[in-house]
Amino acid sequence: MTQILLIARKLSILLLAGIFISLLSGCVKMGPDYQRPLLPFKTPATFQQVEPSDIQTVFAKDKGNWWQEFDDPVIDQLVAKTLQNNLNIKKAAKQIIQIRSRFVQTRADRLPSLNLQAQGQHQGFTTTHPLTKERNYQTQDTYSLSLPASFEIDLWGKLARAEEAALAELMQTKENYLVILQSIIAETVSLYLKIESLERQIQVLTKSIEAYQKSLALVETRYEHGLTSILDVRQARRILALAKSGLPAFKQELGLNQQHLAVLTGCYPDTWEARRQPKDYMKIFSPVPSGLPSDLLTRRPDIRAAEARLKSLNAGIGVARAGRFPRIALTANLGYSSEALKDLFQPQNQLWSMALGLSQSLFDAGKLKAVEKASRALYEQGLIEYAQTVLQAFAEVEGALLSRKLLLERRGLIIKYLAEARATLQVAGDRYERGLIGYLSVLEAQHAKFGAQKDLIHVDFAILANRIGLYRSLGGGWAKPLS
Repeated sequence: MTQILLIARKLSILLLAGIFISLLSGCVKMGPDYQRPLLPFKTPATFQQVEPSDIQTVFAKDKGNWWQEFDDPVIDQLVAKTLQNNLNIKKAAKQIIQIRSRFVQTRADRLPSLNLQAQGQHQGFTTTHPLTKERNYQTQDTYSLSLPASFEIDLWGKLARAEEAALAELMQTKENYLVILQSIIAETVSLYLKIESLERQIQVLTKSIEAYQKSLALVETRYEHGLTSILDVRQARRILALAKSGLPAFKQELGLNQQHLAVLTGCYPDTWEARRQPKDYMKIFSPVPSGLPSDLLTRRPDIRAAEARLKSLNAGIGVARAGRFPRIALTANLGYSSEALKDLFQPQNQLWSMALGLSQSLFDAGKLKAVEKASRALYEQGLIEYAQTVLQAFAEVEGALLSRKLLLERRGLIIKYLAEARATLQVAGDRYERGLIGYLSVLEAQHAKFGAQKDLIHVDFAILANRIGLYRSLGGGWAKPLS
């Protein structure tokens, strides 16, 4: 037991020395230190497409649950179900675990490694006496127990920069996870709103079929009394058949979207009957705050992921640069070896060794220099990709804001058009019953009214989808303005 304690004491001294050296090593880091890159284009003080009347506030860092602004408990339940069951989200979470494990492996390279080796060997061999030439067969037992340790002195900071690169890669994976999370949540909410829009279209089409059936009955009655021609009857039947033929297509699209939504929530792709929707379910949202374009650099996970990749590539330059310098390794072995197991821990059977090794490439035909050059070129590519990501983010925000403004304007015009279409249909119906106009004018008025209703449904969904796009492009919700 005393000998074992002595081995442990010597080994602990060796490990402490290695850890001390590891703390001192890596202080000299090859390659440039990371600095946030300057964008190759100018950004305005505020977003161009934000209305002056909108709220002037800076976006909050806490994005919150932006989908709750729709004030729909079904949406809240769907999002919660998606977060829990979506397979793509689960896969992205496992990727974080994988990259985190890789980071732990990289970090472990900077610390000493310790192994335990135990061996028992029984061997037989033949010996020949030099004078008598007599041959004897003998057996021999050998037992050994040792604790080999090794440590690479990171004099040039190669391992430190490798750890830095692995940490940045882990941060990039986490940000990419948030990108996937944000995209799938947005797709879930958008699909649900699309389903509601299709249900409203089916509802309008069903009512139009009922109206066409009533019109057909009226025309047939007038025809039986000789007040109209057979042409009006044929036209009424034609428009009714046309309306009925559109119903299966809407139901098909509704079912496919329902199945897609079920898959997003991790459920079997079931379908259900179209629900009855209120006449006007368009929600009036709060104004969009002007904010600052620079806020996107800290809010959007895809931009943060691009910057984390830049940090990893920058550290990779240091790894490649340090690879051109000598590699210094410290190894040690402490233990016992004996021919008898009971005498293994005797002082005379003790063995130990320490070695300091250095390796340096003398000729590699420019390979290591090319590796460093390639890493620098890869970093420069990352700079361009980072600028592209930021510029695309600004374009998405400005595009969503412009679409929002024009969609709201279009909705106001469609509402006016729908009011005129209803009034026109009322006048046309009254004049037709009095025999003052032909049935074609009534059909045109009916078609205009139902077309305006469909256009309103389309623009309502476009406004809701635009709101989701705004949340995605801005990296989430925003803070409430200060009073």
